Parts: sequence; C-alpha cells; structure tokens
Amino acid sequence: MKALVAYLSSTGNTKKIAEAICDEIRCYKDIMKVDEVQDIGSYDISFLGFPVHGEGPDKKTKEFLAKHCTGGRKVALFITHAAPEEEPELPETLAKFKQAAAGADLQGVFDCQGELAKGVKFIMKIAPNKKLRSQAKMDNSKGQPDSARVEKARAFARETMSRMDSSKPS
Repeated sequence: MKALVAYLSSTGNTKKIAEAICDEIRCYKDIMKVDEVQDIGSYDISFLGFPVHGEGPDKKTKEFLAKHCTGGRKVALFITHAAPEEEPELPETLAKFKQAAAGADLQGVFDCQGELAKGVKFIMKIAPNKKLRSQAKMDNSKGQPDSARVEKARAFARETMSRMDSSKPS
C-alpha cells in the first residue's frame, strides 16, 4: 500500500496535523505541500489537508480538489479552522470541502480547531461586519491544535488505514 499526506498551511496548524497523520501511517508514504503534488493517482489513499478560509475552501483548494479528486480515488480530508468543533455553522463549512471533493471515494473527514492567524484576527476586529467583530472578540483558538486534537488526528489516521487494510482483497 502507498499513502500520500498533502497539505496547505500558512500558519502551521494544518502542517502540524499533517505530520501527526503521517506519523501513524505504517506503509510507504509521502508527505508534501499541495503545490508540490503532481498526481495522486499512484497512491492507494491520499490524506488531503486544508484550512478553512472565510466559510469554506478557498479558490486554490477547490481547484486542487476538483483536479485530483476524480475517478473514485480514495481520499481522506483533514481540515483546520479557528472555530471550536461544536460551532453550529461548522457542518455547513465542512460540507463545502466534501462537495469540492465529490469525485473521490471519501474515506473520512477529520476537522479540528487551529489557532486563528493574528493578521486575520486583526482584520476581523476592524471589519464592518458585526458578526466577524464578535467572532474575533470571542476567539479562543490560541495554542490550537493542542495535544488532544493532535492525538485525535493520529487516531483518525489509524482508523482510516485500518479500514483500508480490511477492505483489501485477501
């Protein structure tokens, strides 16, 4: 079996989760930034990680997923965001990533809180949108993803790989 872990990360949150996932994979594996990925077709499973921008995937992420998540390729998504996991709007946000990867055979989706970038938080604080200002004021993402979230990412990788192993013909 051959696995890929590819990620897009500007603050280090998604990279941290990608490294944790990669550490749990017990077969041939590659880890790289998404802009280094040429093709995922030679991998049995691809773990693809992205941060939430705005309220979903940014244009680059959508293009990447549309290009690579085709033909029923086995893909597991991992997504970082500044919101706590119990945020009521989060399922709608995650659904946008799933939709962008609709051509893949989705093996699972992991999401966790990551620390909100300081520059983004500053912009939110001065934004005309009252909701954004309120979210910036209530931000509790400092220090995320913490060790508990990293361990959950590791468990996600183990479970996903275990399902892959059990689905192989004997």
